[in-house]
Amino acid sequence: MKSMTSYGSTVTYFVLLGFPGSWKIQITLFSLILLVYMITLTGNMAIICAVRWNQQLHTPMYMFLANFSFLEIWYVTCTVPNMLVNFLSKTKTISFSGCFTQFYFFFSLGTTECFFLCVMAYDRYLAICYPLHYPAIMTRQFCSTLVSLCWIIGFSGYLIPIFFIAQLSFCGPNIIDHFLCDVNPLMALSCTPTHMLRHVVYSISTLIIILTGLYILGSYALVLRAVLQVPSSDGRQKVFSTCGSHLLVVSLFYGTIMVMYMTPTSSNSVDMNKIITLMYSVVTPALNPFIYSLRNKDMKYALHHVFFGKRIMQN
Repeated sequence: MKSMTSYGSTVTYFVLLGFPGSWKIQITLFSLILLVYMITLTGNMAIICAVRWNQQLHTPMYMFLANFSFLEIWYVTCTVPNMLVNFLSKTKTISFSGCFTQFYFFFSLGTTECFFLCVMAYDRYLAICYPLHYPAIMTRQFCSTLVSLCWIIGFSGYLIPIFFIAQLSFCGPNIIDHFLCDVNPLMALSCTPTHMLRHVVYSISTLIIILTGLYILGSYALVLRAVLQVPSSDGRQKVFSTCGSHLLVVSLFYGTIMVMYMTPTSSNSVDMNKIITLMYSVVTPALNPFIYSLRNKDMKYALHHVFFGKRIMQN
């Protein structure tokens, strides 16, 4: 299970236990996760194609949505393929470098998602509260800048902490009772003290979750106040349907990550942690395309042409 060297890390790979059970259970879980993964890829790719092909959707809101769907595809891809392989594997191993690569991308993409949800909330706030100034503020260049900042901040936030976690001594055991390389099980296997590093990681996570969550809630509170002043019931209904879908996505994502990363680790069982992680890392990205298109007539129309028709050519 480990390579005995006189220096550095002695563990060369980890064993991801995943979801234990008989071979029949493993096949069933493999089939379910594969189905959810294919739904996620298909749904998010369809949104990207719909936004690209339909000129009417070349607006900031849908451009952000297309980038968000692109993010979701990579978010599930950094964990699900390895999970599917482990369902069918007897060894269920992942290399040391592979584990920390997955760990880095999983946290970085999750952080990027938080900032994307902030940008989407900001976009709706500007569009509804300052409709006359919106075209002048939310230009294509400004949209590109916001998208770039989301990716840059998301991928730089955990770079240093994860680098130091990778430098810890891992001398065995190398068994992780999870289906992915997460912060708690990894630091629990370290042979060196991790109290300070654990505190830094959880402080960063808590700060990002609280600040972005409060910003999103504050933005939608201002949107709600503005919507209630709209005299037209049809106008209110349209805004509520758009912002309601955003808030549902935010609630699903933030609700699970807050339970996972802002509560004492001892308060949740190992199995509960697996279920919570499965919800925000696999299930939620599969639901997002349905949530965003369910009550959006423009998106449903564009998706219909993606699946059943030709490109929509606008004059």
